[in-house]
Amino acid sequence: MALISLDDLEGLEDEQLDDFTDNPEPMDEEDSERLLAHWQAVASTHQVSVPSEMTAPIQEMTRNRQLREPLSFTPISRHEKMGELLYEEREYPAGYWASVTQGEDLYEQSISIGFMKLMRFICKENSAGRYLGMTVPVLSNVQLKEDGVTFQRDVQTSFFLPAEFQNNTLHPSDSDITIVHREPFRVVARTFLGTTTEETISNQIRQFWEILGSVGDIHPNEYLVAVYENPGVPRRRNEIWFIRRQP
Repeated sequence: MALISLDDLEGLEDEQLDDFTDNPEPMDEEDSERLLAHWQAVASTHQVSVPSEMTAPIQEMTRNRQLREPLSFTPISRHEKMGELLYEEREYPAGYWASVTQGEDLYEQSISIGFMKLMRFICKENSAGRYLGMTVPVLSNVQLKEDGVTFQRDVQTSFFLPAEFQNNTLHPSDSDITIVHREPFRVVARTFLGTTTEETISNQIRQFWEILGSVGDIHPNEYLVAVYENPGVPRRRNEIWFIRRQP
């Protein structure tokens, strides 16, 4: 597993999650404990603990797991080789993002703790006082040191606010979370399958540069990792995004 996120809820058997999702009644104590235990097991692989206070957000995200809003984009170009898509250039719209930055010893710890903060914000710890809804993908910002290899400790985890809140002033209860307006930005995106650890991300960055060759208008030490699917899926879909410099 690469990180603890809303998709980790899907690590349970599909039939179990369908029972949780389809049942409008509050979960009983046994189901609640099962979900929390699952999250704690996932988190332990990242050397992160999940406190019991996360029980309610975990339940909320489970019930609403089918209602994720995909982030829209404008396709710019597609590059294929022998019928296989190598990479795609896209433009993402301006809008408001909820972001949190963590600087733990391990990349996986930073992502895990950061997303748990975002979960609480999404579920109720916000000025609206209710569940906000979720968008995908969840992005993590990877910055490299001057050697171009070593990861910076601080990792920013972000998600695009749902459409309902793009024109509203929304305030997080947690001061570590900020609402940031980002201008439109372009990325060059390449899909990869599997986990998203520091090692696999480093390999994907290196392989992508080998495919692109020398490109002058790409940020050389800053990348985005987009997570779409359940980390329990052995060959799940992720993307590495190279960021175009603004003209």
